[in-house]
Amino acid sequence: MIIDAASGTPPRVLVVGAGPVGLTVASLLAARDVPVLVVERKSTTSDEAKAISIDDESLRTFAASGLAETVLKIVVPGTGTRYFDRRNRPLFHAGGPKPPYRRGFPFKNQFAQPELEAALVAAVEKRPGVEVRFGTELVSYTEEPDGTVTVYLRDVGSARISTEPVSWVLGCDGGRSTVRELCGIGMTGTSHEEVWLVVDTVGDHHRERYGMHHGDPRRPTVVVPGRDGRCRYEFLQLPDESVRGERPSFDTVHRLVSRHRPITEDQIERCTAYTFNAVVADAWRAGRVLLLGDAAHMMPPFAGQGLNSGIRDAANVAWKLAGVWHGEFGERVLDTYETERKPHAFATVRFSERLGQIVMTTSRVRALLRDLVVRAMRLTARGRGYLSEMRFRPVAVYTDGVVAGTPHELTGRELPQPLVLVPPSLRPRRADTVLGDGFAIVGVDVDPADWHQVLAAFDGRLRASAVDVVLGDRMPRTGAGHVSVADADGALEAALEAAKGAFVVVRPDRYVAAVFAAGEAAAVARRLAARLDRVAAPAPM
Repeated sequence: MIIDAASGTPPRVLVVGAGPVGLTVASLLAARDVPVLVVERKSTTSDEAKAISIDDESLRTFAASGLAETVLKIVVPGTGTRYFDRRNRPLFHAGGPKPPYRRGFPFKNQFAQPELEAALVAAVEKRPGVEVRFGTELVSYTEEPDGTVTVYLRDVGSARISTEPVSWVLGCDGGRSTVRELCGIGMTGTSHEEVWLVVDTVGDHHRERYGMHHGDPRRPTVVVPGRDGRCRYEFLQLPDESVRGERPSFDTVHRLVSRHRPITEDQIERCTAYTFNAVVADAWRAGRVLLLGDAAHMMPPFAGQGLNSGIRDAANVAWKLAGVWHGEFGERVLDTYETERKPHAFATVRFSERLGQIVMTTSRVRALLRDLVVRAMRLTARGRGYLSEMRFRPVAVYTDGVVAGTPHELTGRELPQPLVLVPPSLRPRRADTVLGDGFAIVGVDVDPADWHQVLAAFDGRLRASAVDVVLGDRMPRTGAGHVSVADADGALEAALEAAKGAFVVVRPDRYVAAVFAAGEAAAVARRLAARLDRVAAPAPM
């Protein structure tokens, strides 16, 4: 890659699209000292309330770039979903996993996307090394022999085109992605024909801190209360009621919404009829271009995972790309992005489809069977937990990619974020504040003498912090030369009991890369260095 003569560093990264995914990955890169240019063809942030739910994994990612408090100010925290049967009677309430705050944040949180985008832009524009240009679109790009990418940018509304060298291009420009089209990448899946009417309202009386899915097959309906009197209504349209992409008449809106609340025309913030897709891009990387968010996958809205899947993409890409940009990793590590993320994205797309077919069915027979099965499941503790804790959602498990070592039940899974006691104050802190922003090697109730062997094995192969974990009601160790923490409330032991007596490599995105005994340290270190395509001794970041 060419190095800028003035700065001695590669050119900045181009992020196309200033939606939540683009702004998130830009912030994550900036937090790792990677300069970023964000371009957005619209003149300002979106005024369309598209996504409405952020989960705890996304909030954890925002926290990694210092944005969690910014986002928490505009959400309704700790929301759930209540499902109603074919006769609009309560069927079950899904509140999220137990114990709560497993990742350090509320499981599900409602928000208004215009507020989120405005808050993210205000925060991201303050980050050193980040430039955001609205009213600018990517026209084309050329990969150069020196390892840079020449991008051609146009000011929207004029014929003026400028060129600029960048190191990488991240396509975060939505379902109609220009970046994906320029790469010639197709999408595979299903385009659904059912038309839904979505109405975002103000002045609403609903105060429930949960969404409501009404499974009446005559008119499947979703109601999601928000902050400050906002509320979203979604109605499945019957044949010939509404046309996709056209704004329905107020008479149509009034007829449907007035069953739930009085409504006047000035209380409608947004109203549109839409269909949805269940598709995944055939490839997520083309040379020095990567696709994220809706540019890589689109899914039905019923599971509330469209935006959250995009944030997971950002979390996976950012630390890898930062390592490449800083010369710590070779660019082959970026091939693991699709390897790791695509299977879970595909599973989430399929799950969202199935959930819609079950919960929002228009078949009276299927609705009856659904209600009977769910009520039967609620008769057992296991069934109640499966429903109320939303265990039916796909869980990301990386079986290939930046993982190594002997197979273990924790490997490839996200590590929870319990509270830990840190000396000398012993005040409870979130675990991520101790793990740091890079790799971490965690010793779980290990023999202190084993630390020397393990750290020597990783020296020169992987730059990582060392964290000694003490389980049970014991004090953390002192004088070891690295951080030692103790369990604050039992959650740490629950998370790491399966790795007791072993060492755990935790990645920057908080997924477990390896679990190993001290004697396996050298082999694991070599394997991870190969997976990361490490090309040089780690440089300060």
